[in-house]
Amino acid sequence: QVQLQESGGGLVQPGGSLRLSCAASASIFGAGRMGWYRQAPGKQRELVATTASAGNTNYADSVKGRFTISRDNAKNTLYLQMNSLKPDDTAVYYCNVRVWDVVYRAPYDYWGQGTQVTVSS
Repeated sequence: QVQLQESGGGLVQPGGSLRLSCAASASIFGAGRMGWYRQAPGKQRELVATTASAGNTNYADSVKGRFTISRDNAKNTLYLQMNSLKPDDTAVYYCNVRVWDVVYRAPYDYWGQGTQVTVSS
């Protein structure tokens, strides 16, 4: 029952660009805050960027000015445009939808399987 599917990762040289895509099930697309996270080997998962239905966006300081999060509502797809890539950007990138569960009174996260981004010369 895959509900989020990332694609677009790969190997790129420092200074290069990649565009990640996340195809979401219609049932959860737009249901909550959508975003991108990443996890490098031996490190904790960290937030990269988020966007809400109102259009507001937030970025980690480390990617601000280089990455852009966007969505295509007609295609139920979330994007992450990554420019001026650095070796420190190397990680598995995950698509995320966070909704509020009123029964358990806690957020619930939907996750994709992840796509590998490697920045190296």
